[in-house]
Amino acid sequence: MYISGGEKMKCLRCGNTDPVYFYQDQDVWYCRKCIAFGRVNVNELPPRKQYQRKRHTCHPQLKYPLTPAQKKASDELRRNLTLKQDSLVFACCGAGKTEIVMEAIADYLAMGKKVGFAISRRQVVLEIAERMQEAFPSLSVIAVCEGYTDIVDGDLIICTMHQLYRYHQTFDLLIMDEVDAFPYRGNAILKAIAMHACVGEKIYLTATPDDEMRKEVSAHHLNMVELFQRPHGYPLIVPEVKRGYSWMQITYLLLFLKSQRKAKIQTLVFVPTIRIAHRLTRFLSLKYACCAFTSKTENKEKIIKEFHEGAYEFLVATTVLERGITIKGIYVVILFADHPVFNEASLIQMIGRVGRSIEMPTGKGLFLCKRKTKDITQCITSLRKMNEGG
Repeated sequence: MYISGGEKMKCLRCGNTDPVYFYQDQDVWYCRKCIAFGRVNVNELPPRKQYQRKRHTCHPQLKYPLTPAQKKASDELRRNLTLKQDSLVFACCGAGKTEIVMEAIADYLAMGKKVGFAISRRQVVLEIAERMQEAFPSLSVIAVCEGYTDIVDGDLIICTMHQLYRYHQTFDLLIMDEVDAFPYRGNAILKAIAMHACVGEKIYLTATPDDEMRKEVSAHHLNMVELFQRPHGYPLIVPEVKRGYSWMQITYLLLFLKSQRKAKIQTLVFVPTIRIAHRLTRFLSLKYACCAFTSKTENKEKIIKEFHEGAYEFLVATTVLERGITIKGIYVVILFADHPVFNEASLIQMIGRVGRSIEMPTGKGLFLCKRKTKDITQCITSLRKMNEGG
């Protein structure tokens, strides 16, 4: 499809050229593929807003200094940025990905440049914003996500991937966490919006890089920075695998929860579907203080706060909690771990909730399944490989 002058239609925000997604409003054509982020007319760029840029001389104030391994990764990252090279930080769960980008953030702020930090999930946005505010108390750290859109500019912006549409050609440094997770992974529209939001360098953070990211590294489009050691020096938890029919898996779960009650240790019980989460919670709540946590759960922040405070012995959660949450001394059980919804990356992320805290660096993980799938095997192999240094 062409417009006047024979120029082919293209949305300059999402890159769409499919005529099915173009609609005409009187004499003007616009893109419907990314209309959820506001209307953009064909062959026109979204308006570029002027966000404040100030020089800030600040250094991250951390509860614990960077370990030698973290410092090495941080320096390597800063070196790449000095050379105007994008980086992929491949770090195991709990290695301190957020902490190792803080010095790079300080470098850019000292030059009066704009920095953004984008994450897939709303709950993690709020947690990262709180951690950044603690590390940079003199800065105005703004969280931009659902329910937090009244103020969209500050010294440091933490937002969901979806909110990047507000920041067309804004960030000199854009840090993107969980790029291998829903909803960013495989979403061409979100990727295009993210690319347009950044006019400088990009840092990708992940514990589970996918094949596409690895190809970018092989093609020298990204520089890999690796970190497989947690700050406390203890190895990653490699889960125990128990196989059996469904009733046997429930029995194993009950025995595990009974032992955890005696030890007074909280547990995350992951299940593959919302339906199973609610059914299991109704059953277990007859004896335990527990709660279901899914994408449909209301008052998510309140429940997480109560869990931190010890109000629940465990949460029965879907993969909505596979990333971002850090609770001291947590143990993890994955029920029906052979379900197709659990791939290698999600299994690594879920078991990665265990042993993250310096105060409680050890713990237990349990995979319950009918059969040991390829993803379960690859998860265990990857964890052991990280423990050996990659």
